[in-house]
Amino acid sequence: MIGRIKGTLIDKTPPDVLVDVNGVGYEIQLPMTSFYQLPNVGEVATIYTHFIVREDAQLLFGFSDTSERALFRELIKANGVGPKLACTILSGMSAQDFVQCIIHEDISNLVKLPGVGKKTAERLVVELKDKLEKLSRTDTHFDGSGSTTANSPTQRPSLRGDAHAKNEALSALLALGYKPGQAERVIKQVYTEGMTSEQAIRKSLKAMV
Repeated sequence: MIGRIKGTLIDKTPPDVLVDVNGVGYEIQLPMTSFYQLPNVGEVATIYTHFIVREDAQLLFGFSDTSERALFRELIKANGVGPKLACTILSGMSAQDFVQCIIHEDISNLVKLPGVGKKTAERLVVELKDKLEKLSRTDTHFDGSGSTTANSPTQRPSLRGDAHAKNEALSALLALGYKPGQAERVIKQVYTEGMTSEQAIRKSLKAMV
């Protein structure tokens, strides 16, 4: 099991990153909530990971802290939820917000996430409510007492053009499971000149939840 990786961040293409550890490059997919916490390319990053082995692939999923990884691990135990959908869920809303939605049986907000219909949302509540109530009692990260935006990183100015930022944001939304038409519409709606791709992704995800 690969539980943590620390190395030089050599590429960021949301929602994926490439981290160099002593000459070995690790490709890692992160929920956007964790992606926002990453340092600049060329700096050292510490990423908590979950390693998945399939017949056709070996996949690394990364998280900014152990709390979000713990929630991811609970999600992929639920019927009908694979790692990609779990990442999409954690990209569409903060881990804290998701836990509170499950605890309070907030189906109306859960179904706004891509890939989560009413039946899936109801199943998530049934399967995860007791587990996440216990988790929220033992981990203050999920107890609903803090602001979901208080720890948001300061956005860095982009050195890339507007067209590149839009395309990168569109690619990230498609990778997270949003339909092309839906992704294009929301980016057009939220994008303003000079916005970074990370800012565009963040605003797009907020607009769709």
